[in-house]
Amino acid sequence: MKILVLGGSGDMAIDALDELMKEKDVKSVTIADLNLERARNECEKRDQRFQAVKVDATNHTQVVELMKQHDISMGFVGPFYYFEKPMVEAALEAGKPYVSICDDYEAYLDIIPFDDQARAKDIHILTGWGNSPGLTQALARKGYNSMDDPKRINIHWAGGSGEAAGPANLTHLFNIFHGTTLQTIRSKEIEVPTGGGRKVVQFPFPMGDLPVYYTGHAESVSIPRNLKGLTEVTLHGGVQPSYIAILVKMLDSVGLFNTHERRKKAAEFFYKIEHFFDAGGLGKSVGRIDTYGTNKGKTVHRTYSFIGHIGIITSVPCTVAALWELQGKFKSAPGGIYSADRLLEDPDPFLEEVMRRGVEIFYYEDGLY
Repeated sequence: MKILVLGGSGDMAIDALDELMKEKDVKSVTIADLNLERARNECEKRDQRFQAVKVDATNHTQVVELMKQHDISMGFVGPFYYFEKPMVEAALEAGKPYVSICDDYEAYLDIIPFDDQARAKDIHILTGWGNSPGLTQALARKGYNSMDDPKRINIHWAGGSGEAAGPANLTHLFNIFHGTTLQTIRSKEIEVPTGGGRKVVQFPFPMGDLPVYYTGHAESVSIPRNLKGLTEVTLHGGVQPSYIAILVKMLDSVGLFNTHERRKKAAEFFYKIEHFFDAGGLGKSVGRIDTYGTNKGKTVHRTYSFIGHIGIITSVPCTVAALWELQGKFKSAPGGIYSADRLLEDPDPFLEEVMRRGVEIFYYEDGLY
């Protein structure tokens, strides 16, 4: 197995490198990053199978040639609303599978039109296989499968300010609290303002109760398209301490995040001072998925949740998906664009493997209020 890790020295990718190092069948790992020095530093922490290369993700020809030299590419190049479509186009041109942690809803909508092309080329493009989306979608599918008539799926996530967050992740945060996003309510997909829909959600200890808001992650657009019969699919997200989300909303209201360039500059600034926000901040991130419906004539409610360091809960599902793709565990599915809720018809084996690798997931089959 020869694996290309794009954006491989970023905060979200480092734990994936550690997971890949455990795999004897992985023959080589190329850490591709614009920051060559940082990529080389990551190689030095690992064995001789790891090599570093400088890559500019905006150089289409360079990315395609690198992809051709590997069996699969893993995408950690963000923000994904800006980079996911070019990465998918490159993978299709290279004729090689691709799996990413893409988390922006716009990016998902941008790439699903490539489904026919991926099918014709028999290439799997696995988009959004991190924690949210990714684990959230697998757990939503688990709840959906457990009912005769599933109706509502409500997904919630929260990030602790004590977590490592590079400029790309901050740019993503500023984007998902800007403008509008799509939610399915009363069987209709509607446009809602990000930062609206405030509610307080009980998350696993030590996160506890936290206010969350409509945010622009991909679950609210992928799940209604892939899991039929649902009358409601919503996505809420927040940050701990809770004042950070309020601060982001305030900065957005004065136009600071109106363009990609403004979001990028703001992210570079806040990245330099992010240590000021660590006080009282939790060094873990969480997700919670609630599924409602009926089963055998009775109303049912399933709650699933997970918690862990963001690098681990994001990189482990992506790594498992990449390894399973190379091992042929997805070969029964034709080529196409796949989120976790679409590809994992039975999510249990995947969730079991993720838990075996250290991600804490909790099942409440009778719901949690």
